[in-house]
Amino acid sequence: MKIVDLITKDIITLELSSSTKQDVIQELAELLKSDDRISDLDKFVEEVNKREALGSTGVGYGVAIPHAKTKYVKRPSLVFGRTNEGFDYDSLDGKETDLFFMIAAPEGGENLHLRTLAKLSRGLMDETFREELRNAKTKEALIHTLSQIDKEEEK
Repeated sequence: MKIVDLITKDIITLELSSSTKQDVIQELAELLKSDDRISDLDKFVEEVNKREALGSTGVGYGVAIPHAKTKYVKRPSLVFGRTNEGFDYDSLDGKETDLFFMIAAPEGGENLHLRTLAKLSRGLMDETFREELRNAKTKEALIHTLSQIDKEEEK
């Protein structure tokens, strides 16, 4: 499945209001709920927090990728949120985080969340790619930037 198949304008926010790890998880999960992609907001957030308790999903370079694979997911999704002021997300490199991707995967045999995580991670290693995400002025521009991950994989 392509990255762009998992994300729409309705589950992107270019101006997160959150300034804590817990608040950003909640805010991104609320986007999923409002777009009818999860069945139970509180239970989904609980599952994301269980994963977070195993180790921070703040991967470094200003990026965090909280995720959960759970029965509360109706439709595989990738949510994006950005904040102008980074904050401490308990990132592996100890730096502030300003780019957030939440992966919501349904239970089942398909390891969609792992494949999505791997694709995202490869793209996010590129500093130019991260800067394009930070500088995208519109949701459409952000989706276009994300589509580059799919194009790179096709090569």
